[in-house]
Amino acid sequence: MDRRTTIKWVLAASAAWPAAQRVHAQATAAAAAVARQGETAVEGYGTDPDLVTPHKRGEYWPLTLSAAQRRLAAALCDLIIPADDRSPGAAAVGAVDFIDEWVSAPYPRSQQDRPIVLEGLRWLDEEARRRGGQAFADAGAAVQAAICDDIASIARASSEHQAAARFFALYRDLTAAAFYSSPAGRTDLGYIGNVPLASFDGAPPELLKKLNLP
Repeated sequence: MDRRTTIKWVLAASAAWPAAQRVHAQATAAAAAVARQGETAVEGYGTDPDLVTPHKRGEYWPLTLSAAQRRLAAALCDLIIPADDRSPGAAAVGAVDFIDEWVSAPYPRSQQDRPIVLEGLRWLDEEARRRGGQAFADAGAAVQAAICDDIASIARASSEHQAAARFFALYRDLTAAAFYSSPAGRTDLGYIGNVPLASFDGAPPELLKKLNLP
């Protein structure tokens, strides 16, 4: 799957987002048990983090993902946005760190997404073992692709794969957000903003003329 397909999927998935939110109230006992993994007792939000000074992983709140979960998460990130001749894959630019911070943060949206991601990762490993006898990160490319194909669309997924498809839609959005907010992702998109200028002389005359502006 190429990045253009990924972006189209992200846009299509946004239309189904309300349905994804309803799954929170329907978590199974197994999902609830997974969701408690690494739960933190952080109260409130505190002050806004310093977004300028580099910080260490886990400096603001305890992180959630184990080494095995991070390995699985990296494999899935690179299936969603693989490396190509234009840029590295999602895992290489820090998508797993982004997702780990996201599901560990004390904010309401992060806490809502946390059980979906943790249960989804657990399901992937179980499904990979059922189909190929190995954990998802160790399964062959054919097994990984077959599993993802079955859950890549909420609309097309079978009834037994609906929860997994909702997880995949969320995880795909998080992976895309992580990748395309990185320097490599912005370059891949051709984004030319967010660059300091020594001076600004106004919009180019040829652009103003094209837009019929004085």
